[in-house]
Amino acid sequence: MWEPTSAISALAFSRSSDSGYNGAIPTLRLAVGRANGDIEIWNPLKGQWVQETVCLGDGKSVDGLAWTQDPDEADNEGNVLPGQQRLFSIASSPAVTEWDLASSEPKRRSTGNFSEVWCFAAQPRWKTSKNVQDEPRSQDMVAGCGDGTLVLLSTADNDLQFKRFLARVAGKRARCMCIAYQNRDVVVAGFADSMIRIYDTRNNSQVRGMSLGVGLPGAPKNAFIWTIKVLPNGDIVSGDSNGEVRIWDGRNHSLVQRLTGHDNDCLDLVTSADGHTILSGSIDGRMSIYKQTLGEGGRKSWAKHSHRRAHSGEVKAMAAFDTKNGLSVVVSGGSDAAPVLTPLREYGKENSRALSSLPQEPKVVGAPRARLIASWWDKEVSICRIARQSEIDDVSQPQRPRKLVAKLSLDVKQAIRSVSISADGKLLAAATASEVKVFQLRRRTDSDALAVRKIHTPQEFASLGARLLSFSSDTKWLAAVTPDNEVHLARFAANPEQPKQLRCLPHTVELDRRHSKRAPSTLHEYDRTLVRLAFASDSSVLVAGDVSGYLDSWVLEGHEDLTAIAVDITKRDSDKASSKDGSDAGSDSSDDDDDALVIFYGQHWTDNPAGHLLPKLDSAPLVLTFRPTVPTAQTLTNGNPGVHSTRHNPHAHSHALPTGEHRLWVMTARHEMYECDVLAGRLSDWSRRNPTAALPADFRQIKDRVRDAVWDVVGQRQRLWLYGTSWVVMLDVGGDLMDAESVALTRKRRRKAKDVVGDSREPKRLKPSSGAGDLVESERSLGPQSLTRTENGHRANIDLTRSEQNADEDEDVEVDSDLPALQLARLRSNGSKGEAARRDQGTEGQRKWWCTFKYRPILGMVPLEDATIPEEDRMLEVAIVERPL
Repeated sequence: MWEPTSAISALAFSRSSDSGYNGAIPTLRLAVGRANGDIEIWNPLKGQWVQETVCLGDGKSVDGLAWTQDPDEADNEGNVLPGQQRLFSIASSPAVTEWDLASSEPKRRSTGNFSEVWCFAAQPRWKTSKNVQDEPRSQDMVAGCGDGTLVLLSTADNDLQFKRFLARVAGKRARCMCIAYQNRDVVVAGFADSMIRIYDTRNNSQVRGMSLGVGLPGAPKNAFIWTIKVLPNGDIVSGDSNGEVRIWDGRNHSLVQRLTGHDNDCLDLVTSADGHTILSGSIDGRMSIYKQTLGEGGRKSWAKHSHRRAHSGEVKAMAAFDTKNGLSVVVSGGSDAAPVLTPLREYGKENSRALSSLPQEPKVVGAPRARLIASWWDKEVSICRIARQSEIDDVSQPQRPRKLVAKLSLDVKQAIRSVSISADGKLLAAATASEVKVFQLRRRTDSDALAVRKIHTPQEFASLGARLLSFSSDTKWLAAVTPDNEVHLARFAANPEQPKQLRCLPHTVELDRRHSKRAPSTLHEYDRTLVRLAFASDSSVLVAGDVSGYLDSWVLEGHEDLTAIAVDITKRDSDKASSKDGSDAGSDSSDDDDDALVIFYGQHWTDNPAGHLLPKLDSAPLVLTFRPTVPTAQTLTNGNPGVHSTRHNPHAHSHALPTGEHRLWVMTARHEMYECDVLAGRLSDWSRRNPTAALPADFRQIKDRVRDAVWDVVGQRQRLWLYGTSWVVMLDVGGDLMDAESVALTRKRRRKAKDVVGDSREPKRLKPSSGAGDLVESERSLGPQSLTRTENGHRANIDLTRSEQNADEDEDVEVDSDLPALQLARLRSNGSKGEAARRDQGTEGQRKWWCTFKYRPILGMVPLEDATIPEEDRMLEVAIVERPL
C-alpha cells in the first residue's frame, strides 16, 4: 500500500558546532537525502529528534547535501539580522539545486558547460579579521565533476550562478570523487586515480598533488578516494577503497599516518569539533573510531579506539554536530534506511539509537463511517474497505478482513504530497505541488468496488497545489495549504440537477494568516511553514499550526441557509476593508478580489476574534485535534433568524459566531501537552489542571515522537489514543490524569530545584543528553534505576533515572529520593489494586492510561465505525497499518 522506504544517500547538518559565531547562533537542522530524491528536514530539539518536513524529489538519488549562510545584515535601526541559511543538493546531473524550505520545492538550479556533478562543498563562512575590517562575503561552492572538472559557483546576492572553472584534470580516471575546503581559499579534492590534489581558488593553480601509492595486495592498482575531511588545525583526512584512513599534514602535505580502518571500502568519515576524534564508515556497515593521543616526547599520533557494526548494509553517509555542553552526535545512514545516532563525546557512555525511517506525517487516512482506508505513494492512491467483524464471522458468506475497492492512478507530473478522505467516504482529494484533484466515491450496486467520478473545481483552486489537505467532518469544506503556506477553502454541496452527485461551488476563499512577531531566525520563512490542520467536530472552526509553534484560527460566521444564494460575493465592511499597512484597500482596483467577502449559503469564514490570545506552543504541533462534541440542533427561520434584507443590503447575512465549547488538544514535538479553548483564546480548565507533568512517566520517557491521535468518545467515556512508530498510548482525558496532590508535588520539586542553587544542599542535576541514546547501565549515576517489563510478549525498558528529563527540558530537574517511588507508584497503577492504583484510576475503576509496544513499525492508525451497533454499545475500533522492514 505504500512505497518502501528509500536508502539514505546523503546527510548534512546546517552547522557543525556552536563555536565561531559572534552574534546569533544559526538555527540547527539536519537534512537527510534519500535515493528516491526526497530530502527530509529533521529538528534535533536537544535530543528529541523530530522530522519536520519532506521535500519530494524527482526520483534521482540525492548524492550530496550542503548548507550555506548569507552574510549578516543590519536593519534601519542598526540591529544585526542573521543571514539566511540555504540548502543545496546534487543528484548525479550537471546541476546544483537550491531548495526553498518554506515551500519544500526546488528554488533554482545552476547549470553550465560541465558534466554531471559527483561531489560539492560549501566554502567556510566569512570571518572578519581583527586587523582588517572588510565587507562580509558570501560562501562560494565548489563542485567536482565526472570528467575531472572543478567548478566554482557563487551564492552572492541570494542567487546561484556559475563563477568560473577552477581546474581540469585529464585522463580516464580523472573523475572527482570527493571535495572539501581547507580554508576559504584552498580546495582539497580526491580523484579516482588515487590522487589528492590541492588548488588555490585565488589564482586557479594546483598547489600540490598527493598519491596513495601502491595499493594493497590483491586490490586494484588505483584506489578510489571516497571521502575527504579537514581537521580544525588544517590537517587532511582521507578514506579510500582500500579501507584505509590516512592523515596528511596540512602545511607540507606529507603523509603523517596510515590507519587500517576497515576490511572494505571506507565510504565516509566525520571529525569532532576539536579535531581529536575521527569516525569512519565502511561498506560492510561497520563504524570505526580513532582517537588522537600523546606519545613519548609529546608527539601526537592516531590510534584506532574501537569499531562496531552500526548498519545492516553499508554506511553510505555520515554527518556530525559537536558542542561541549549539549548535543554531540554522529548521524549515519545507508541502505537500511533508518538514520542511526551515535554519541560522539560520550561514546562508550551512551547507547546508539536509530530514528524512524517512516514519515512523521501518516500516509494513511480513513473514512470511519464508510470503513475505508486510503494510502498513497508516488502517483497512485489505493482504497481498501475493512469488513465488519460480523461479516468476517458470517459462516454462510464470510468476507476477507480487507479488500481493495479502488485504485486511482493520477495523471500528474509530480508525486502526491497529501490525500484526504471525508468521514462518510463520499469525497477524496489528492494534491501535488501544483495540482489539487477531488473525486466523488460511490459504492457500486453490483459489487463492493467503488465508482470514482472526478469533481470539477475552480481553476484557481485546482492549480494551486497543496502540501496539506483536510475535509471537515460534515464533508462540506476542504481546506488546502498551498506550497506557499496559504490556506484556501472550497465548499461542496449536492448538485440541484442531480442530487446524488456532489459539486464544488464556483468560488473558493483564501484565509488570512495572523502575522505574529517571531524571534529572528536564520531559516526566515521556513518557521511559518504550516505542518498541521484541524477542523472542529461541528466544522465551524479551523486551526492551523506552524513550525515555530504559532496557531492560526478561523471561525465560520452565520447560520447555514440552503434557501439563500449558494455563493454571494460582497464588499467587506469598511473597518475590515483596510489593507494590512493601514491604507485604503479600495484605492486600488487590483485589490477588489482580496477585499471581497465570499458568503456560502449565508455563512462566511473570518479570523477568530480571540485568535491572538491563543498561547504560542513550545515547538511545532504534531497532534492537533478537537475534543469531539455532540452538535446541538438549532431552530432557524429561513436559516438566518433576525437578518433582514434592505435596499442597500439585499443579501444580508448573520455574523453570529459558533456556540458551545471548541477545545483543541495539542501535543508538540517536545511532547508538551496543551488543551486550548479556541473561542476564548486561553488554556482550558482541564489543561490547567493537567499540565505536561501529569502525563504518565512511561509516556514521558518514550523517545519516538507522537504521530497522530484517535478519539474514543461514547457517553461519559472520553479517551484519547496516541501512537508513534513503535507504541500506542491511551489517555483517559474525561477526568484528571493525576490528582492535585501529585501535580503539586511535581511543581514543588521543580521550584525547589531552582531555589536551592548556591545552597549547601544543592541538588544533583541531570547531565544534558548528547542527542543519541540513554546512558549505558554502568554509567548511571544513581545506580540501577531502571526496570524491565514484559508486555504483550515484548520487553520494555523503564528508565527511572532519565524519565523526568523530558518533563521540562529547559529547566534543571532535581533528583531526590522521592522520584523513583513516585514513578514506581505510577507504574503499579496499571495493574495493582493498592492505594497508588486507586489514585491513578477513575471512580469506576477504569485505567487512566495504558501503553503497549506490541505494534511496530506503525505506518498509520485510523478509526472505524459500525453503524449496525447502537451508539451507546460501541467500542473503539481501529485499523492499524504496520509496515514491516
